[in-house]
Amino acid sequence: MPNPNSKTTGDFDIRGINHLALVCKDMARTVDFYTNVLGFPLIKTLDLPNGLGQHFFFDIGNGDSLAFFWFPGAPEAAPGIASPDTNTFFDPASELTTAHASMNHVAFDVAPEQMEEYRERLEQKGVRVTPIMNHDASPSQVSMELTDTTFVRSIYFFDPDGICLEFAAWTKVFTPEDVEHAPATEHDRDAYLAVAEASREARMADKLSRVSEPVSGD
Repeated sequence: MPNPNSKTTGDFDIRGINHLALVCKDMARTVDFYTNVLGFPLIKTLDLPNGLGQHFFFDIGNGDSLAFFWFPGAPEAAPGIASPDTNTFFDPASELTTAHASMNHVAFDVAPEQMEEYRERLEQKGVRVTPIMNHDASPSQVSMELTDTTFVRSIYFFDPDGICLEFAAWTKVFTPEDVEHAPATEHDRDAYLAVAEASREARMADKLSRVSEPVSGD
């Protein structure tokens, strides 16, 4: 996790996120989900001038807020481009890739010991949610059980517009050793794509081999 004692950071003494602003298709549906499913208080509403739409804010704790625009003339959603595709996200082999400048997902910070309870509570409210994922140093970088290298626990789900949401719980404080990779550039694209394609082909071959295995009789 980031330094829990840090109150500000950067050259401008940034104090964290003031708000994130997303776009919804139906403000009433969005208000219902965020207030009645997630329990976020609606704290400010605006009818934008000149028929431009609406802008609403929800309290998400710690002095932070989540905001939504409703634009009457907004283009339709673009799953797999502007956001993860809800039709494939729950497939273990799915990809998280979205377009440049997209908002891939929003992660809400929760306590580690509440993760199991919160997952069950979401399911009881009719929300489809992933298993708890323990992000760690394993080859796949995720385990179904807590490991010695787990640094954050996560569950993922979607709001009514297909916005990917996450409950995330830090489990360790980061040290300088956690910054160990050179940042990629546009010139690294082909090398990464080649590795991704090889991995995809290996997974497909493994899946086909298991499907074609003979079934033993009684």
